[in-house]
Parts: sequence; structure tokens; C-alpha cells
Amino acid sequence: MAWTFGHFRLDPEQFQLTRDGAPVRLEPQVLSLIIHLVRNRHRMVPKDMLATAVWNGAAVSDASISSRIRSARQALDDDGTRQSVIQTVHGRGFRFVAPVSDLRPESPKAKPNDDTTQSADLSRPSIAILPFRPLGAMPDLPILAEAIPHEIIQALSRIRWLAVIARGSSFRFRGPETDLDLVGTALGAGYVLSGLIEIRDGRIVVVIELADATRGEVIWGDRLTAPLAGVEDLRKRIVARVVAALDMQVPLHEARIAALDRSEQLDAWASYHLGLSQLYRFTPEANRKAHHFFEQAVARDPRFARAHAGLSFTSFLDAFLHLGPDDRAAVAAARRHAERGLELDPLDAFTHYTMGRSFWLTGDPDAAATWLNRAIDLNPNYAQGFYASAFTAMLTGNAPAVETGLETALNLSPLDPLLYGMHGVRALSLIQTGDTHAAARWADRAANTPGAHYLIAMIAVVANGLDGRHQQAARWRQDVRRRKPEASAAHFFAAFPMVDGGIRTRIGGELSRQGF
Repeated sequence: MAWTFGHFRLDPEQFQLTRDGAPVRLEPQVLSLIIHLVRNRHRMVPKDMLATAVWNGAAVSDASISSRIRSARQALDDDGTRQSVIQTVHGRGFRFVAPVSDLRPESPKAKPNDDTTQSADLSRPSIAILPFRPLGAMPDLPILAEAIPHEIIQALSRIRWLAVIARGSSFRFRGPETDLDLVGTALGAGYVLSGLIEIRDGRIVVVIELADATRGEVIWGDRLTAPLAGVEDLRKRIVARVVAALDMQVPLHEARIAALDRSEQLDAWASYHLGLSQLYRFTPEANRKAHHFFEQAVARDPRFARAHAGLSFTSFLDAFLHLGPDDRAAVAAARRHAERGLELDPLDAFTHYTMGRSFWLTGDPDAAATWLNRAIDLNPNYAQGFYASAFTAMLTGNAPAVETGLETALNLSPLDPLLYGMHGVRALSLIQTGDTHAAARWADRAANTPGAHYLIAMIAVVANGLDGRHQQAARWRQDVRRRKPEASAAHFFAAFPMVDGGIRTRIGGELSRQGF
């Protein structure tokens, strides 16, 4: 990767800046500062981030930073008055504002057995998976230290919104200490996944860390162990855990980054992630904000499939939770936006997910199951895809499929933002099988989970009422009325269109007794 702007070419791997082909002599810190600003040109770079990247986190004064900024501007034919290349964001940091073009080396044609994946695409988050560091002298450790990251690369390559650096590039970075900023700059990766593997007390121990290469901060980590005889199972668990964690942690982190950037020129990807940050709050105001950010993303990039899927998601919530003025229009919009997302990217799991959920709104669980199964086929570690499949199985009364789907979803994403829904679906499935005591326990757990909306509280009303726990049912009834005074049995069955007439009659009777 190299960059050009104006008369300049910047090559981070060669650590060189040239002007019209002639090298520009610079102090190493000044050149490092320019590389860091260009690499992060889509956002404002705070002073503390510059200190971490250029001075390796050492204490540095504002005067020293200002001195290097002046030298960088002088080298780039800029100054503090014009600020046509490096712009000062007063009191906060700096932004590289000159137009930049990316130069990518030509890639050789892949051989049939080539294990590389796509190169990084700067319009979406990119990640480099490094070989793990083996600790100890066991002969097989170095093999596992490369085999597991290789399998992670293969699994992540199925996630359409994430660019994965090819193994041939990322595996060049071996060694006991890894310079995150160097890896990120050399490979064009915003995120780096690294790990340690060792044998301890007769067990294999793997410690994994996901870091933001730009900021040098760890945003997620995990530790998994297995007996020596369980290597194969451990490999599968690591791959599944990593894929599921990245599917949740990277979007959340991108949303936090976008929220820090108050620029009016947020790009499509940043707008999309700001939408995601509002998506799971389940209030009319939050859903309107999410919808607004997704519309911004589409306006900036009309072919951004995931932004269209985001619009489908917000329209689904408008209809499912009755947040908007027109449920019928919201149902049509949920389908329309999902279809557009699929036209633009027929291999993205999230677009299939939103398409499947749109069929819940029209009472067609069989069609929903088809699309949700495709989402799981595209991403076998898609936790919310398994949850949505379990929901669909609940609508048709398929209790074994409900249990399988929920167990898989919870194993993949134990802290999922839709955790309350997973517990609520289990409660409804238990009501269908006649185990009202267990249903009440799971319904209480669902309704007490952060993020639970009024429909989850209605499940708790039904489960506790059917189990004879009238005081607890009354408590949840009051909670529903506080949050949604007009809540009714019609709202409940619009959200949960179960096909079994006997179950609907039983639940409807309890809702009637509770005043809905």
C-alpha cells in the first residue's frame, strides 16, 4: 500500500516520502506522524493517539507535538494559516484533509490451492489475523499457532462487511512482540487479532486479543482451554467464538469511533455504524435516529447493501413494536429495503436476515425460515441468525429446533444485544409444551434483561399468569402499561403469529384475563 497526494507519494513500507520522485528528507518522528495522519485521514486524530503512535505512548508535551506538526506541514508545502493538508481541530487533534489516492500493488493470480482471502478494502473495517505465539517446547504448538489463525481467516472471509488481509501478508508478522501500528500501516488493517498458545497442567490454553491498530487498544479478549485430546474441538470453538465476537465487537467499536467524530462529512460506513449504535434501544426516538443514519449512509453510497438492510431493520421495528404511525407502510418498507439489499449483495448474511424477519410480519414462517437458513449458510457463526431461526421454529411449534437454535446462538454470543429475545422465545416455546413453571422462570429472566421491550414483559405476564403466579403477573402487567399504555392482545399476536390455534386460544385467554 502506498498513497499519493498532490506532488507527493508516501510509502509506509519503505518508510519514504517523495516529491515528484525525489526523496524528501525528514526526521523519523515527522515521517511517522505523516503516515499516521494519512492512514487515518477519514477521521480526526486526537493528540493522545499521536503520542501513542509516534512517541510509543511516552509522555510528550503539546509543544513537541506542535513542533512535529509544523515540520510536517513545511515538508508538505502547507502552513498553519492555509491548513490545506493538515488541519488543526482546536483543542482536540488533527485531520489530514488533502485528497489522497491509494496505490495497490498488482496481485499475482491465485493458484487453485491458494489460501489467501481478499485484500483490505478501506470502505469497510479491515483485519489482520496474525500467527499465534507458541509458549513452550511442545513440537505441535508451532503448527497449531498457524493452523488456528488460518482457519479463522477462512471463516472470517465469509463475513461480507469485513475485509480480511490475506494470510500471505499477515503471517509475515511473526515474533514475540508485535508493533500494532506497524502492522496496521503495512497491511492497511484497522484491527489486529493476535494470540498466545501454550500447554499448562496438561491442557491447551489459548488467549486471544482483538486490538484497534490505530489506537493501540485492546477492545476484546478471551481465554479458551481444552484437554490435550480435545484439540479439534478447541479449534472449532475458537473459530466460532472469534467470528461471533467480531460480528458484535467491531461494529460497536466503529460506532464509538464515529460518535467521536462530529464532522458533518461522515462517510457512509461511519453513518451506518452510528445507526447500529441506536438500533437495539427499541424506543421511537432511537429508531428514528437509526433510520436517519441509515438513510445518510444510503445517500452517500446508494449501493451500500448493509445500509439498505439497516433501513429494513428499523422498518421492521416500527411494525413489530408499533413505533411508527403506519404499521402497514412499515411492513412494506421492511420487505422493500431487504429486497434492495439482496439485489446489491446477495451473499451478505445480514441482508438475508432482514429479509427473513420481514416474513414474520406477514405471517409466513416457512418463507422466513428459508431466508434465515440462507443467512446461516452464508455465515455458520451468525448468532442472531440462529436466534431468528429459533424464533421462526417457535412460531410453528417445533420445540427441538427452538432449543437447538437458542443453544447455538447463546454459545456463539452469550452477551448478545438480543439476549432478552432469546430468553423470551424459550419461554414461549415452553408455554407451547405445557411447562408453564419453567416458562415463567425464563420469561422473568427475559423481561429483566437489559434492552427488553414491552412485548417481552407481555410474555412474562402470560407465563406467570398461566403458572398461577398472579402477583408476579400483575407486576409485569403494570410494567407493560407503563411502557405501552395501548398494548393489546392484537399487538402480541401481530409480533408472535403462532400457527397453532389451540396455543393462540390459551394465550389469548390469559391476555384477556390480564386486561389486554
